[in-house]
Amino acid sequence: MLVLLGGSSALVGCGADTERDVVSEAAPAPRRAPDGPDRSAQKKIIAFGDSLTAGYGIGQDEAYPAALQTLIDAENYPYEVINAGVSGDTSAGGVRRLDWVLEDREVAAIILELGANDGLRGLPPTEMAKNLNTIIDAAQSREIRVLLAGLSVGGAGSSRFVREFVDAYEQVAAERDVTFMPHFLDNVAGVEELNQRDGSHPNAAGARIVANNVWEYLKPMLTTATP
Repeated sequence: MLVLLGGSSALVGCGADTERDVVSEAAPAPRRAPDGPDRSAQKKIIAFGDSLTAGYGIGQDEAYPAALQTLIDAENYPYEVINAGVSGDTSAGGVRRLDWVLEDREVAAIILELGANDGLRGLPPTEMAKNLNTIIDAAQSREIRVLLAGLSVGGAGSSRFVREFVDAYEQVAAERDVTFMPHFLDNVAGVEELNQRDGSHPNAAGARIVANNVWEYLKPMLTTATP
């Protein structure tokens, strides 16, 4: 995710190693919680993203997908959240590993949070949009609902490059049958006590707020709770 703070035109990174290309073959297996109820019969929600999803700096047990699972369970919705975040991943990396992530799973929805590292590498917003569309196509061909997470931008002094990235998300959302969450880090970006020392990755408290942000958009996409 790209976050523009205080009118600065700098892009804030979302990978543990943003200088390194991520290849799908090296991606770790999507993570399930080791303990808890038997979820084998539950449909899956795939949290598909970069380090903001993976839980860089706090671990997957404190990352937003784990907090989202808690919210889902509290309202008795019959879904399992799978953390398929890879720190440093780009939209192209997401395209390469998507089939592997979806393989042999009954997936109800995918939370698509990718593109920040494209910006950090100076890749064209048009290429990012193309890759996001490819991921959306693959998901929708499987009848998987898509929640697209967009950028958070602050200040009127945004650079043209950053504005083009923001516009790319909005254009994809406008042209596709997806649910659009324009500000993934709403109420977290720029709040010192909700972020790690790098200022760009949420800490555990920030991740819980992100989960609440996501749940607000995701909940209407899901089948109603079990009795």
